[in-house]
Order: sequence, then structure tokens, then C-alpha cells
Amino acid sequence: MSRSKTFKIALGGICLALTLVFMALASFVPGIELTLFLISSLFTAVMVIETGAGAAAVFYVAAVLLGFFIVPGKIGLIPYVFCFGYYPILKWFIEKIKSRPVQLGVKTVFFAALLSAGLLFFKKLLTASVNLPDYPVVILILGGTAMMILYDYILTYLIGYYIRRFRKIS
Repeated sequence: MSRSKTFKIALGGICLALTLVFMALASFVPGIELTLFLISSLFTAVMVIETGAGAAAVFYVAAVLLGFFIVPGKIGLIPYVFCFGYYPILKWFIEKIKSRPVQLGVKTVFFAALLSAGLLFFKKLLTASVNLPDYPVVILILGGTAMMILYDYILTYLIGYYIRRFRKIS
């Protein structure tokens, strides 16, 4: 089904506004920040589905730039900027690989590398608002990677729900 340019622009505006709302909420609603970032990343996935990866990348950049102007807690933008915002675009490319075990392997390596870089080089910055237990970095990386795999599974479920429920309507 072909989408009009007007539909794509309007959808982008609505998704951008909702992304900014959830990013702002994540900056001052304690305890559920990661859930709010997961929801905000769903709008990038909607843009990938409806407009393609290129337009979704433009959407991501717009969300990051506007987030720096609108979201009150700038430090709270770090998870969106470095992981949740662009992950649906990356997921789209990874899932073009035909083999599911290879897909899972690529995602696992990506998450482990992302968490390793974050914990080894930017620990103070990334954990400024999060109290991590004082475990060895390897344990934190393994636990974080497991949580990111769970995030991927939940995002996949939400994308499927969007396609089944809302894609038919538009």
C-alpha cells in the first residue's frame, strides 16, 4: 500500500511529539526511565515500518536535536541517544539476516559492546541517576545484555502489535 507524502510527514510529526513526551517523562519520573525509553523507541520503529530506514534516521536525528532543547534533564537523554533511539533502525537491518541464531548473535554482540563501552569508559556519566550494585563489570555487562535481549523481544512484540492492529487501518 502506497503512503502519501502528507501522511508520512503527519505521522513523523505525531511520532516526534510522542517521542519527546516520553523522553521528557523519562527525565523526571524516577524508576521507570527504561520503560519510557522503550516506549519512545517504538515510535522510531513505526517510522521504519511506514517510511523506511532513511526517513527513520532523519526522525531519530530530529528527536535527539529537539530533545536537547525541550527535555529538562539533558543527562537523561543519554540512553535514548546512544541506544534506544536508533536501535529500531539497526534492528531492521539485523533482521534482514535470514538465520535467527545469527540475528541473535549479532544483537548480543552489539548489546555487549555497547554496555562494555558504556560501563568501562562512561560509567560515572551513564550511571549518574542509576544506582548499580557494586558487582564486577563483567557481571553488569552480562546482566545488562540479558536485559537488552528482553528489550528486543518486547520491542518485537510491540512492533507486531502495531502491524496487526494499526497498519490495517491506515
